[in-house]
Amino acid sequence: MNINASATGEEIATIAMAIHQLVNGLPFTMRTSNNPGVRIEEGKVLDYNYTGPILEEVLKTGKQIQTIPKNGAYKGTPVVVVPLIEEGQTIAAMGVVDITKGIYSDIIEITKRPEELNDSRGGLK
Repeated sequence: MNINASATGEEIATIAMAIHQLVNGLPFTMRTSNNPGVRIEEGKVLDYNYTGPILEEVLKTGKQIQTIPKNGAYKGTPVVVVPLIEEGQTIAAMGVVDITKGIYSDIIEITKRPEELNDSRGGLK
């Protein structure tokens, strides 16, 4: 498997499905910088030509974004999208759609080790 900036939805579907399973079946999206990618829900690839506004923003900025999209397929639902960076270049973006309305994200915060809390939203200063 070769994930690169020009990989297509069909080419990234296998790794995207594995990540979808790792996050306990939460909807998962992924695209590369040069091509649309995949949208996966309930163990099925719904779209091999998918992009979304937050995926595109992460591709531009190269930074993680945790937000609630104002438009797109997941409008109004919390998402966490991260870049995949190779040799200083953002080659892809991938994201989890938090259909638990924030509980998934809260659990990640709650289960952080004490030394990880300093910069988190619930951390000690």
